[in-house]
Amino acid sequence: MSFNKVNNIVGWIVALIACSVYVLTMEPTGSFWDVGEFVSSAYKVQIPHPPGAPLFVLLGRLFIILFGDNPMTAAKAVNFMSAIASGFTILFLFWTITHFARKIVVKDNTISSNQIFAIMAAGVVGALAYTFSDSFWYSAVEGEVYALSSLFTAIVFWAILKWEHEVDTENKTDGHKFSRADRWLIF
Repeated sequence: MSFNKVNNIVGWIVALIACSVYVLTMEPTGSFWDVGEFVSSAYKVQIPHPPGAPLFVLLGRLFIILFGDNPMTAAKAVNFMSAIASGFTILFLFWTITHFARKIVVKDNTISSNQIFAIMAAGVVGALAYTFSDSFWYSAVEGEVYALSSLFTAIVFWAILKWEHEVDTENKTDGHKFSRADRWLIF
């Protein structure tokens, strides 16, 4: 089986574990600090305290609508959004770890099954260690902006690594002025 296929399968399994844990342990209602303000802002599509968080509010409203557009389930919907966003953050963290582990382990372009196992083990251990870390788990199970912020940061960093990998592996003899890898920069 190819490295990319194994990397994708194991990454999605780790993300499923993280999403399941966060959804099963998420707050059933609003918790302390700013959660009540963010949930009510998402329900009414209003502005929370500065600097705002318009994307969080709009996505929160979408999840509230998906949960039945009921004020009694609004907090649960926004908490669910944070749990899913945090689970997908773990997915991109896994892929980031395996990218770096592959660069460390693989010296030439050939990769053995033992090397694939070592790289996947590094990704699983790193991603699950972060999954169960106290501060990340605490942010993952309540309706705060930190989960979405972590997700978008992880996606941007992963896209940078995808660009680097494609630039390093592309064939420079095809005569194109622009690199095919530049699509990750545009993304």
